[in-house]
Order: sequence, then structure tokens, then C-alpha cells
Amino acid sequence: MGMAMGAGRKSGRGRRGVPRYGAMADINMTPFIDVMLVLLIIFMVAAPLLTSGVAVDLPQSKAGALNVEQKPIAIAINDQGQVFLMDQAVADADVLDRLRDLAKEGPDARVYVRASKVVPYGRVAQIMGELTSAGYKKVALVTDPTSP
Repeated sequence: MGMAMGAGRKSGRGRRGVPRYGAMADINMTPFIDVMLVLLIIFMVAAPLLTSGVAVDLPQSKAGALNVEQKPIAIAINDQGQVFLMDQAVADADVLDRLRDLAKEGPDARVYVRASKVVPYGRVAQIMGELTSAGYKKVALVTDPTSP
């Protein structure tokens, strides 16, 4: 009688202390979800910081994006015609000198020119002329990729 009671009882161990059930190979989802939520919050905070520093209303174009293997030099012209070189305001008299200083590192660097829609074409052409006189050959105009 004592045998019948012991045989009917289910325990986690089989004969000689060997577990009846195999090892659990499932991923513990709680830490995984915690890590994903933390990464989501980090990207939500960091994404607005990835945009360029100077706000410019770009013209629209159907041109595709360029492949860039090195960090380009960025020039922006805001609505008032003020020039920003690498997100730092530059006086008109100092633009050529600053461009020549950057050209010492390598005149083959790619230069991106961003200008607002309301900036006169003559102002953009003036900056483009200073770029060519500084020795830059790879100059690209940045536009808004959405079509009207």
C-alpha cells in the first residue's frame, strides 16, 4: 500500500536524481523587452539631434541621394544670406580663408552647399565661386528630395 502512494506521486526527478524534463532553451523575454524599450527611448531622444544645426528651407528636386564615404564639408546659407561653415557662422570676408584652411587637409573633399529658397541666386553663385577659387572640385547642391 505504501508503494502505491509513492508511485502515483509526480515529482520533477526521475530515477537516480536525473531530471525528468530537459533543459529550458527558451529566451527569457523580460530582459529582452527591457533592453528594447531602453534602446527605443535612446533613439527617440537622439534622432532629433542628428539633423543639421542651421534651419534652411530647401528647394525640391527629383535627384537621388549621393553615396558618401567620407565626412563632407557643409556650407549653409540661411534666409538672411548669412553663411555657415560646418554649422558655425562665418563673416563674408573670412569665408575664402576658412575654405582654404580646410583645403589644406585635402582639396578632394566633398562640399555640400545648402541654401534657402529665398536666397538670391547671385548669393549662391558667389559662394560657389569662392569654393572653386579655394580649390574644391566636388561641390554638390543639397535639395529636398520630396517631389512637389
